[in-house]
Amino acid sequence: MCELFGINSKKKININEYLKIFYSHSEKHNYGWGLANFYGDSVSLEKEAIKANGSYYLKQRLQHPIVIDNAIAHIRLATIGNMSYENCHPFVKHDNMGRCWTLAHNGTIFNSQELEKYRDVQEGQTDSERILFHIIATINKSQQELGRPLAFEERFALLDNLVYNLSRNNKINLIFWDSETMYVHCNYSNTLHYKQLDNQTVLFSTQPLQDDGTWHLVDFQRLLAYKDGQLIMRGNNTTFEYISPERDWEYKNIDYSYL
Repeated sequence: MCELFGINSKKKININEYLKIFYSHSEKHNYGWGLANFYGDSVSLEKEAIKANGSYYLKQRLQHPIVIDNAIAHIRLATIGNMSYENCHPFVKHDNMGRCWTLAHNGTIFNSQELEKYRDVQEGQTDSERILFHIIATINKSQQELGRPLAFEERFALLDNLVYNLSRNNKINLIFWDSETMYVHCNYSNTLHYKQLDNQTVLFSTQPLQDDGTWHLVDFQRLLAYKDGQLIMRGNNTTFEYISPERDWEYKNIDYSYL
């Protein structure tokens, strides 16, 4: 199972210590690492298809302060897609109105015909990248019909419905960013936590990064939207809980490089 980390804040904070703990989990998640830092409408994306603890670049990177208000990090344990840069998270893509979207996924899509059409256009082989393609295509269609960018409430309603449909029979823990808002979703119990540092900063991690009682489970089986460190909207309860972790291993050792 991959692991996710995210920060959403109204102010910039140093996240080096959190990242060092997070990336130390790569001994068991050794298929690659990634980090996306956000600066307004821009994203700085760094990732490698090697174990985070074995990366000289990442070691050097973490020796310098990473002071940021919004970021997403990922360490990969592959179930679909080979070990390559193109399959490392996060993934970045722009919609037809120029909005930049960034997504990281922990899970596996076992059954979703609506994602299959993106196999021929994606850069890698992962189902996770196809989720982002699906989000962008759905946003683009709605914006084209309206002839304008979607307002936040419109984006959220569309995304809430999309995640609801993808949650059926699939494991879909997500952190993604639309240049203004951070979205979080978890449908596999006890696999995504949050820490509210203050009323301006919230952290997310698959596993608690300290054993101090300050990390709590995220609101389960619903899409959540955060801005400036605050929860601003909850989606409808998806009711689709992922309860078959043994299915991951049906996919774990399959060679997907031919796809």
